[in-house]
Amino acid sequence: MQTTHLINIGLHVAAGTAALVAGLGAMVVQKRRARHTRYGRVFTRLVYIVISTALFGVFVFRGNAFLFILTLLSGYNCFSGIRAVRLAGARPQYLDHLVAGGVMLAGAGYLYVLKREGFYWAPAVIYSTVGALFLVAGYDLLKRIQPLWFLQKAVLYEHSYKMVSAWSALLSAFCGTMLPRYKPYSQLLPSAICIAYICFTFIRIAKHQYQQRHQPAMQKRPSNAMI
Repeated sequence: MQTTHLINIGLHVAAGTAALVAGLGAMVVQKRRARHTRYGRVFTRLVYIVISTALFGVFVFRGNAFLFILTLLSGYNCFSGIRAVRLAGARPQYLDHLVAGGVMLAGAGYLYVLKREGFYWAPAVIYSTVGALFLVAGYDLLKRIQPLWFLQKAVLYEHSYKMVSAWSALLSAFCGTMLPRYKPYSQLLPSAICIAYICFTFIRIAKHQYQQRHQPAMQKRPSNAMI
């Protein structure tokens, strides 16, 4: 069992590190749609490996539950960010509601266990992570009643926010594990940097959409930005 545990940890760390590299690549080449898509697909597949090994570690070897909730946040953001592009502003399907409800139940269960067993990581990091999970999943559950024009306009914003947030959660888990002496700053600082990057990306999207709306009809070209 010890050998299996070490193999699982090694695979988890390797996949997580590779996912950070692939995600960074997707952000760097976001205006080049083909490369961005390739990096994004690699990132998504690696995140699924990270989630699988995290689940295996928590439930089989009783691993760190907080790293699991960070991984869950990253995995759900990744799933939902891809779904935002595929739905392209359409109403969510039953799969979307099922996954969103499932992660909210997992987050609530995590808080229940945490209060019973006590905090072992900084409360600021724990509450911000679970709060982010509830915020994203709750937003997705409310899509059923949101106007279609809003969902269609929000596709690029939603995709960018969720995919960068997925990468941010992995980065926070990595920094928190590698720099334990500097907690909670080793986890909060990466999140703050990624929030600033998300704001910058939103400004770029808004500027691009504004330019598209105000171009003469004959000069308009299909957008290939961000996704």
